[in-house]
Amino acid sequence: MQRQALVVIDIQNDITKNYKDVIGQINRAVQWAVGREIPVVYIRHNNLSAGTRTFKPGTRGEELAPDLVVASEHIFTKSKGNALTSEAFAEFIRSRGLDSFYVTGADATACVKSTCYNMRQMGYEVTVLSDCVTSYDKRKIDEMLRYYESKGCRVTALQELIDGREN
Repeated sequence: MQRQALVVIDIQNDITKNYKDVIGQINRAVQWAVGREIPVVYIRHNNLSAGTRTFKPGTRGEELAPDLVVASEHIFTKSKGNALTSEAFAEFIRSRGLDSFYVTGADATACVKSTCYNMRQMGYEVTVLSDCVTSYDKRKIDEMLRYYESKGCRVTALQELIDGREN
């Protein structure tokens, strides 16, 4: 039996470009997961690099976006693209025996990409919800969905999950 989680990556105040296009779908995914008793995990990015202005620890920009449905206290912070670099998140996965992830978030060409790639490298099942990811450059989303599939991820629309056409 797979032990699943829904992962919401970097839907924070400093993600100002294009996330509004998918926030409704991400919130529907959260509600779907809660209804199926699937844990919902939120990943926040903290930018520790000198000279940068976004995702700075302790600022409003690093906080989860106010229109995001937050259905759990499972909020983990990373400072690199790959969410698995968060020791607390990695421990959460181990302690719960999780092996299958539904992934949503921003940015499809950066942190979502790195997280999905590294989850597959670790042998986890990964399903990217195609209508629950965005990018600073939306023209690259179709290319990224093909990339995810080439790395062994499943790509599906949220409605397919809701309708039960996807596990």
